[in-house]
Amino acid sequence: MTELSGKIIVVTGAGSGIGHASYKALAAEGATIALCDINEAAVKTGCSELGGEHQFYALDVGSSQQCNEIVARIVGHFGRIDGLFNCAGVNPTESPLAETTDEYWDKLVSTNLRGPYNMTRACIPHLQTGGVIVNVSSTAGIRASAGFAIYNATKFGVIGFSKSMALELGPKGIRVNVIAPGPIDTPTNASVMEGEDAVRRIEQRISMGRLGKPDEVADVVTFLFSEKSRWVNGAVIEVTGGM
Repeated sequence: MTELSGKIIVVTGAGSGIGHASYKALAAEGATIALCDINEAAVKTGCSELGGEHQFYALDVGSSQQCNEIVARIVGHFGRIDGLFNCAGVNPTESPLAETTDEYWDKLVSTNLRGPYNMTRACIPHLQTGGVIVNVSSTAGIRASAGFAIYNATKFGVIGFSKSMALELGPKGIRVNVIAPGPIDTPTNASVMEGEDAVRRIEQRISMGRLGKPDEVADVVTFLFSEKSRWVNGAVIEVTGGM
């Protein structure tokens, strides 16, 4: 029997990057996954590749109505939820605050901060003792940078929100933890998009000399959902290669 056999885990942002790698790792440990992403085609393909009892759902986590409806559908199909991985997120564009727009604020806050709020609130009534929530922040939620004020605000917010949830839900036997990845080699990573020179500059800040891989983050996510982390609650785990 694998570590997560029989568990029903909801994964948002499952269409690519860390979410994609994580649902595969969780499924490999025996979990049944509800794959959620705004990109329905991506999660439909992922679900087909997994086979088995996994299900996919088109979801904009910024919509509380959609979150409530999708969680109800997941519970209606599987009968329960054992875990929630809030991975949906929008990467930033470097910009002085005076040059940002209301639309940019709304885009980042809606997905990066309201998304975990919407999904956590919707799932709480269905989580029992032993339930687990893992939220994705970033090193940008621990150390601020000029030009990234709005992104910093969302990722700092995820950590504060998660620590509060750990205190609120801990007495019910539900754990809430955070991963804070450093630069990961994904298609939406800004340095990757900017090209090789940008990647080299980032790598010089990492003691291991390279960007991380999505599956290296997924391994930590899987640990946090497992019983091996049963005394870990309210933690923020940096996955950075040593920045």
